[in-house]
Amino acid sequence: MADKVDFKKSLDAYRARRGTFRIVDVPAMQYLMIDGHGDPNTSPAFAAATEALYPVAYALKFASKRDLGRDYVVPPLEGLWTADDMAAFTTALDRSRWDWTLMIMVPDWLDERGFTDAVAQVRAKGAPARLDDVRLETVSEGRCVQTLHVGPYDAEGPVLARMHDEFIPDHGLRMTGLHHEIYLSDARRVAPEKLRTILRQPVEDVAPPAA
Repeated sequence: MADKVDFKKSLDAYRARRGTFRIVDVPAMQYLMIDGHGDPNTSPAFAAATEALYPVAYALKFASKRDLGRDYVVPPLEGLWTADDMAAFTTALDRSRWDWTLMIMVPDWLDERGFTDAVAQVRAKGAPARLDDVRLETVSEGRCVQTLHVGPYDAEGPVLARMHDEFIPDHGLRMTGLHHEIYLSDARRVAPEKLRTILRQPVEDVAPPAA
């Protein structure tokens, strides 16, 4: 049996420092994904989404260890967030108007067949309400800017404002893709002021003006 892999320690895409913005090239990765809408603090859909994702994630982990001899730590919960106006991420942070996709990364040695088997196992033990909404999909973000935020989710605004309005344009970049958060802490067990969240924004080079 090989050592248990912890992707938070082995993948550069999961490294970030507080107070520092860093440009990182994120490889294509596959995720368990489920969509929803509204404030995660109050929306029943958010709780239902996590209740569907985690059993499948752990079924995949146990199958990988049992059948392939490859064990790993289930990666952290992640979220892609969208809003009609990107300013929504840096001002009032009114998440009630946001759409989201919750995700848990799946190692590249697992495939669609393994995912299908994992869903069947979860279903046999009593299917969560949104089990049928869980999918396996690859996300290709490429070049991104990211940093570590420590503190309540509602205090992310000033950090994101510096990222969006200062660091990104100052480095000849512009935003593309979706606002991405990686939740390194379990909000059920960690005080709000100690929550650790990677904030990521895909970017691309600003095209030079036409001659």
